Amino acid sequence: MPTALTIVSVGCIIFLSHYFASLFERTKIPDVLWLFTIGLLLGPVSGLVKPESFGAIGPVFTTITLIFILFESGIEQRLEPLINSLGGTAKITTYNFIGTCLVVGSIVYFNTDLGATRSLLLGSIVGGTSSAVVTTLARMFNLQERSSTILVLESAFSDVYTLAVPLTLLAAYKLGKFDLAYMTGQMISAFILAAMLGIAGAFLWSILLNRMRMLQNTVFTTPAFVFIIYGVVEILNYSGPIAALAFGITLGNIDVLGPPIMKNVISRKPIALNEQERAFFSEAVFLLRTFFFLYIGISVRFQDGWMFLLGLGLTGALFLARIFIVRISVPADTPPRDAAFMAVMIPKGLGAAVLASLPLQQGVAGGEIIQSVVFSIILCSTLFSTVMCYLMDKTWLARIYIWMFRMMGLKTQ
Repeated sequence: MPTALTIVSVGCIIFLSHYFASLFERTKIPDVLWLFTIGLLLGPVSGLVKPESFGAIGPVFTTITLIFILFESGIEQRLEPLINSLGGTAKITTYNFIGTCLVVGSIVYFNTDLGATRSLLLGSIVGGTSSAVVTTLARMFNLQERSSTILVLESAFSDVYTLAVPLTLLAAYKLGKFDLAYMTGQMISAFILAAMLGIAGAFLWSILLNRMRMLQNTVFTTPAFVFIIYGVVEILNYSGPIAALAFGITLGNIDVLGPPIMKNVISRKPIALNEQERAFFSEAVFLLRTFFFLYIGISVRFQDGWMFLLGLGLTGALFLARIFIVRISVPADTPPRDAAFMAVMIPKGLGAAVLASLPLQQGVAGGEIIQSVVFSIILCSTLFSTVMCYLMDKTWLARIYIWMFRMMGLKTQ
């Protein structure tokens, strides 16, 4: 595509994104769905744009988008609802990952020749949720703050599982042995140390921020520092997304956390972000999110009809299993309507796509099957999540879910 035409297309897409956002206010059709559809038309349907066209920039762009979204989401989180959400988050993250591994692994095991380890590997790759998609959908619909926080935290915390477990299973398959103790230790250290580094970085930056503002054109220095924290944590083989989220949460609550903790360490009171900086981050997230969902649509691949149908069936099974997972995970006083939305927000993202490519790249037998099925699940789960959230808000579908959750013991509201 000529450069001039590409630039024109970028401008049109930005205008369309604003139009889709305003359309959501009237119709409640998520702009994510429109952007994703445009990506599909540009990519796998017409072949005008291919993921390979972006080269190394594609994965870097998606990582930058993820960092921005997690950081901006973190600075909006307040401590009280966050603390109240931790118990439900730990349960739903763990139960959803285990449930996904078992459901996907067993179905794949009986419908392919991958065997137990590789089937479980496939299940672990799609065991989490996409932070970018979930955070976007959670903001679009009127959920209680605790419910929205649980969903956002789940999407971030699940990265610990979906990074440690698939890589461990891949190594176990290649070596012919499995070390549960090592895998558990890796997950715990990845979470705790990443969070500690993110929190420490936020305190340090809150001290430096006042001096940085004395310079010109420094509004981008805060995300630049988040990039550094994320990169350092990833280099240390811990969870970068957890660090970025912890950084944002700490900086967003520095008015509560800073003075009591640090008054004996520093003479200057830590400061928080101002309204101008918050507005900038919000605009940046909107722009990055627009091209992120477009890129997701472009990146989807249709390689085999049977594998696509298998992925479609697996996605349906995951949505059914999610109903029970939500019920046993969330607090008993969660409104049934919130539980209904939580039951349909299980989109898979580009993190799963990256992990799905590793078995094929490392010459694992059946790697092309794993990749094809995962790409199908990414497509179907993202479409299902956005469409079902819309149907929950506009049609009678929510009543069915609400009735089920009430029958399961959630309170009536």
